[in-house]
Amino acid sequence: MDFKRRHWPDLEEREYRISQGHDSAAALVVDGEFVAGVAEERIGRKKHTGDFPGGAIAATLEQSGVELGEIDAIVHGFDYGPYLGLYSLDPVSRELYDERLSREAFVREVQRSLPGFPAERVGHVDHHLAHAASAYFTSGWDECLVVVIDGMGEAHGASIYRAAAGRIEPLHRVSAANSVGILYSVVTLHLGFDFNSDEYKIMGLAPYGDPDRFRSFFDEAIVLDGGDVQVPLLRLNRTRDERENHTGVRNHLSEHLIAPRSPDSDIDDDHRDVAAALQATLDRALLHICGHFGRRTGMRRMAMAGGVALNTTANGKLLESGLFDEIYVQPAAADDGSALGAALSRAGEAGEVANERSPVPFYGPEHPAEQNEEALGAFSDRIEVTDLGSQDAAAEKAAELVAAGEVVCWYRGRMEFGPRALGHRSIVADPGRADMRDTVNAMVKMREAFRPFAPAVSLEEVDRWFDVEPGTELPYMIMNVNVRPEHRAELPAVTHVDGSARVQTVSKAGNPDFHGLIKAVGRRTGREIVLNTSFNVKGQPIVNTPHEAVETFLGCGSQALLLENTLVRKR
Repeated sequence: MDFKRRHWPDLEEREYRISQGHDSAAALVVDGEFVAGVAEERIGRKKHTGDFPGGAIAATLEQSGVELGEIDAIVHGFDYGPYLGLYSLDPVSRELYDERLSREAFVREVQRSLPGFPAERVGHVDHHLAHAASAYFTSGWDECLVVVIDGMGEAHGASIYRAAAGRIEPLHRVSAANSVGILYSVVTLHLGFDFNSDEYKIMGLAPYGDPDRFRSFFDEAIVLDGGDVQVPLLRLNRTRDERENHTGVRNHLSEHLIAPRSPDSDIDDDHRDVAAALQATLDRALLHICGHFGRRTGMRRMAMAGGVALNTTANGKLLESGLFDEIYVQPAAADDGSALGAALSRAGEAGEVANERSPVPFYGPEHPAEQNEEALGAFSDRIEVTDLGSQDAAAEKAAELVAAGEVVCWYRGRMEFGPRALGHRSIVADPGRADMRDTVNAMVKMREAFRPFAPAVSLEEVDRWFDVEPGTELPYMIMNVNVRPEHRAELPAVTHVDGSARVQTVSKAGNPDFHGLIKAVGRRTGREIVLNTSFNVKGQPIVNTPHEAVETFLGCGSQALLLENTLVRKR
């Protein structure tokens, strides 16, 4: 972003996110097994940062007990080397390549942050191949279709692969000039939200709108044929500056769709209807691409990654379609997960990968008990502390508070890798209270009122409340399913306006502490479900350390914090 600020100094602040290199992360693979990973934002506390992940590297090494000198290779999940000719077409692009994108530039970053690490042990993996490796090598399947869709990698917006016997074979690629992910992001910006950041807000807004009102506009904006995608709208960016900031497309949206929304203005029916039409277009594009290559290859299993794979609405449509018997979305599907994919790709080349289904991704840092005591001591004048003594007692106390209508922060063990809080850095509440969604939105999360919250449900009860088969596992909170109509009134805080919910299933085997909490809630409310949202407030990364947990708790409207087995209350 600093390069863009230097060359385009007079942009709106939001426009500087129209750039590559966000959500940097580190992931450590040892003997083919993923052992530790964390996004740099969780360490440096700058959301969506693209800074070199020096802090994340240090945290993963510390967590795993590995020394830097024991590392065989540092592998970057981008490789711009093959595109030097493209970047040499104009002096600004060439300068960007030399300063930021080249292999030599990355080696300089490594040696600046990790002095003495040998340059010959620094490598690169094509960005979409890294995403594909992250999905295939954590799927647990020997053979599957792999679909990668995002804004763009080095030069592509989508890539489709056949994966079998440890090998990932490319089948088809879609140029970034026809990226459905970029189209979604440009419209996100036009609707007053942040490019490369707030696309999930459009997904949450869409069910409030009418997709038919602007359907014809988007039908012309994207052409689907034979598994390929064409986005003629993106060709309106003709000059270097227009391509950099998508001004050609944005001018067209202003003239032929609706006026751009200011971020601080109200959201009206125009914005809701555009969001609905855009989401319907993405749903249609994913069904087309995945369906075509599923039929072409005959494969009935599909693994997905890339930022677009975090669109839980589209994922739910794929699940409902019956195009595949099984669908797996790598839980850290966005660019933080490409760090994992780069490491797994290199391990795969060496024939070392143990391809096993990803557990609930608690791969982040875990902090020693002394840090809990230090955090409690630092805020002792503002809190009351009760040692509950055990996990079972903590779960029972949290369940008692949730059943009484309190909003509870829940902090345990290793932090999640990826964007979702799945039970170790969570805020939980009773989903059966009609006012709870607004309460958590206004007092705790401090975010837009239209955004839905997710339910975390015991695996044993998922089919009771949601329209899925018994035992359906959705452990990553990455797919929308329908709440059973007869139960929607009972779950007002987690049922979206269209009757859907972004479900997380919780099992005793995969997530025992959170499962114990949900079971304890069920004994009090008759529902083994909690509203589960990430432990952070608006604009802040999910909390990492105990100090951040207590500080964030004190700064939001939550009434209690369970810091491991300690109950923390505000004085």
